[in-house]
Amino acid sequence: MQDLAVTPPLFKETVFDDPSVRNLSRVGVIDIGSNSVRLVVFDGAARSPAYFFNEKIMCGLGVGLSSHGRLNPEGRTRAILAIARFKQLAKSMGIKEVTAVATAAVRTASDGRDFCQEVMEKTGQFIAVISGEEEAKLSAQGVLTGWPGAYGLVCDLGGTSLELAEISNGKVGACASAELGPLKLMDIDTKKERLEYISSQLSHLAKSFFPQNNRLFLVGGSWRALARIDMERCDHPLRVLHEYRMEKKSIKELKYFIKDHGLENIAKQCSISASRIMFIPYAMEILEKLCSVFKPKDIAISSYGIREGMLYEKMPQMLKDRDPLIEACRFAEAKDSRVPGAGKALFNFVKPLFSNGKKSQTRLIQAACYLHDVSWRAHPDYRHEACFDYITRANLGGLKHSERVFLGLALLFRYKNSHSRTSFDPLLRLLSSTQIKDAEILGKAMRLGANLWVNSPHSEAYLKYAKKKNKLLLKIGELEKKRLGEVSLIRLNSLAESLKAEVEISNV
Repeated sequence: MQDLAVTPPLFKETVFDDPSVRNLSRVGVIDIGSNSVRLVVFDGAARSPAYFFNEKIMCGLGVGLSSHGRLNPEGRTRAILAIARFKQLAKSMGIKEVTAVATAAVRTASDGRDFCQEVMEKTGQFIAVISGEEEAKLSAQGVLTGWPGAYGLVCDLGGTSLELAEISNGKVGACASAELGPLKLMDIDTKKERLEYISSQLSHLAKSFFPQNNRLFLVGGSWRALARIDMERCDHPLRVLHEYRMEKKSIKELKYFIKDHGLENIAKQCSISASRIMFIPYAMEILEKLCSVFKPKDIAISSYGIREGMLYEKMPQMLKDRDPLIEACRFAEAKDSRVPGAGKALFNFVKPLFSNGKKSQTRLIQAACYLHDVSWRAHPDYRHEACFDYITRANLGGLKHSERVFLGLALLFRYKNSHSRTSFDPLLRLLSSTQIKDAEILGKAMRLGANLWVNSPHSEAYLKYAKKKNKLLLKIGELEKKRLGEVSLIRLNSLAESLKAEVEISNV
């Protein structure tokens, strides 16, 4: 019988059939937390994992743990049933081996080992019980999955524990863990005692870290629920939790918003479950003290955590170094576009219009070019809407909310000459007037290039923009010249109008 005291490697070396490629075999992960048990099946681009299946069961294993030292009996029964079902689901998806990890509740409970043994006997599933430091590291690696260049402090709040980890330059630094979470705080009688306990735990954790004043990345369901409430408070137009930003100074406003509206009303307004809304006051108390102790410059919500961190751990360095946004867009182009590979040629065609652009803008232009044709199956009257909706709500890492809207608007202009009379105008307040104009120019340039059918890196069609002379030059070869019809000229003139430039056409 396998020794449950020994935690084996999270994955065998065969997870990636070939570390040099970015396609990931379908992988199943069961995450056994203090509050929920979740199965996630990853599929798709390895650097930017896609979620083939994602389901959680609220089991509450950690309810009453701090008082009794044992797992919640009802939660234990629900967890075993959930794991057994998840095993069958994974089998039906062709997954030969599922990796299961357990965190704070199981590792601290006196009957945690017994629980793992019972799961093994009833379901055949081995559970790797990870330490608090390992949990912190995996959560931080999950953040790096979405933000390769991220720096700051990652805070993963579970039901009965809180993990902190430093990240910078693509690496995880110091890691620490404390018995601090909503389920733990619920067992403390008075608010004064709770706040003293929170202060004591965080002050102790702070000794393990250098002064931060950087970004605070929040991982966990309670943080995401708080972010959803904050979106409601400030009427944020894009309801995507990943990469949502909060200002440190707005935390008090959020606190009073919750107090004024009441948990019951907030749960209805923000579609937060009853099992989650009860944690909100405790999460709010922790967040206030976090900001007081570590003084972050701002706060970002991460939908990526332990599960994504498990994948990141097995990536070869060359894969970690890639841009998750670009990798995901390349994958989408290869899967869904009419001419895979045309995006690279289109990028070469349009980039002279943005020769002075920053690196952050260049990657967005590149991403747009890879995605320019992935919605071609949509009805022609609605392709612009399908493109905008796709990118603003897609599961993509490495994108600020403003960058999502920029990409969506550029792709809208790829299929439509104007953004008027669309339902997306409220989202444009996340962009500056310059960004809106750049998105229009990019979209119209892609619209022109697609019409010329630039489908090879060696295609003889080039744009040159002389800003000081207000001149837009299109240089084309003989084959492209034959394709330069009436529609192409209309699109070329529309692009020139956006640039406020005169058009000139010449042979290569």
